[in-house]
Amino acid sequence: MKKPLVKELDHINITVENFNETSTWYGQVFGFKLVEKGIQDDKPWGILKSGDALLCVYEHPGLNPHNPELIHQKGYHAMSHFGLKIDDKSKWLAIIEEQNLNILYGGVIEWPFSSAWYLKDPSGWEIEVALWKNTTIQF
Repeated sequence: MKKPLVKELDHINITVENFNETSTWYGQVFGFKLVEKGIQDDKPWGILKSGDALLCVYEHPGLNPHNPELIHQKGYHAMSHFGLKIDDKSKWLAIIEEQNLNILYGGVIEWPFSSAWYLKDPSGWEIEVALWKNTTIQF
């Protein structure tokens, strides 16, 4: 079989309501650290890193994160949701309780090869937290 060109996803760009609140939340919930920051169009942006996962976060106050199509029409970064892979279920369950996180869709969803929890960040972006069975992505 031919070796795939893409090894892994490098980063995701998201537009958020409040940069500082978002950076703090991703740090508290997922352990992301702010590794780069700046100003673009008079608004803060930064790169958050946890393990090999990168999020590039841009602040745009007045954003309506519940309407990705409207966001896209305005030229901002939009998506339905993104997934973060974890490998420690007990640590994740403790974070859910400690941070009093609202897990969507009635709780954990069991997929054929993974367990998934869905939640929203402070700007309303939906995140899937995935725990793969045998800690390996498989189909």
